Amino acid sequence: MFFQNSRRNFIKTAAVGTLASLSIPQIVAAASASSKTRKIKLEKDDVILFQGDSITDAGRDKATLTANTLKALGTGYAFLTTADLLNKNPDKNLSIYNRGISGNKVYQLADRWDVDCLSLKPNVMSIMIGVNDFWHTLTNGYTGTVEVYKNDYIKLLDRTKAALPDIKLIILEPYFVNGIRPEEAKWHPTFDSYQQVAREIAEKYQATLIPLQSMFDEAVKQAPPKYWTPDGVHPSMAGASLISHAWSDVVKS
Repeated sequence: MFFQNSRRNFIKTAAVGTLASLSIPQIVAAASASSKTRKIKLEKDDVILFQGDSITDAGRDKATLTANTLKALGTGYAFLTTADLLNKNPDKNLSIYNRGISGNKVYQLADRWDVDCLSLKPNVMSIMIGVNDFWHTLTNGYTGTVEVYKNDYIKLLDRTKAALPDIKLIILEPYFVNGIRPEEAKWHPTFDSYQQVAREIAEKYQATLIPLQSMFDEAVKQAPPKYWTPDGVHPSMAGASLISHAWSDVVKS
């Protein structure tokens, strides 16, 4: 996985002193300052579900389906966030799952939603989806548009709210880090419209929005783009930690 392969680069960069100049919580705070992020409060016995594509998947063992299990959580932000939540809330008996699958677009989430979401009856669902809905139009011959992405996303969340009306939703904005991929000019401005859809959907469903693009934009002011992601999309260890801190920041203490 990209997360694992980038570990050597992370350590090398940290070794030359870059890490000492960084404060991930400060990056999160700076990027969040202008947004009115809704906070969520965790309750005792809450079930928390992480959903999305490869960024969430992060190499998880798909044969291991039990909550709070190392192999089932992968090696990315879902694992780091779960570790933090369990450490801070030992009295709450939280059950935390990762059901991200690499390569997924919104319609593929929908195809597996009964099993990988609704049957788990989550009280809190975190979802990051949208990169592949655009990226695969450049690389895989996918013919979806931003309108398809929006309509598919709305249908998915309508279905979720109908089955789980009290669910608390956290939407992570899809992001892309410039300065790495040679074809990055092809991402803009089209991908920006996918990000705008994610923001609009968060508002429509009164979900908690995590503005990851602005956080990565802030992060690259303090360390080179490849410090945070080796390919512009998949996070390094530092990038995964950034996402995890952003997630934990929206939880009320």
